[in-house]
Amino acid sequence: MKLKSIFLFVLAITASAVHAQSVLGKWKTVDDKTGVTKSVVEIYEQDGKVYGKVVEILNKDRQDAVCDQCEGADKNKKILGLTIIRGLEKDGEEYNDGHILDPENGKLYKCYIELEEPNKLKVRGYIGFSLIGRSQYWYRVK
Repeated sequence: MKLKSIFLFVLAITASAVHAQSVLGKWKTVDDKTGVTKSVVEIYEQDGKVYGKVVEILNKDRQDAVCDQCEGADKNKKILGLTIIRGLEKDGEEYNDGHILDPENGKLYKCYIELEEPNKLKVRGYIGFSLIGRSQYWYRVK
């Protein structure tokens, strides 16, 4: 009986550790169309909301690329250092009610993110309802 109690305790600790994983940190972005790893985005919390900025561009030919199709304050800003995830709020197991910027086309989409696994992040950008959009999977930088 004592062995069973210890086993259940260890199991509970392990399960809570998986749920305690955070979306915060550095993530390799993978293009959902080509499968190419493009950049590293650092996801951080500020004033109770979650943001993500490009901290590394993996294609050396794109190091100085700018968001020439962006509008407003982001117009012609370097993609390196650009905040692309903006204002997400925790809602249960996911973060939503914010936006994501696609620097390839300059468009801003509604967004939600959630951990699929401790080191795999689902990032969904959409217009209107979340059914109309696309998802990418990003992988934690170790």
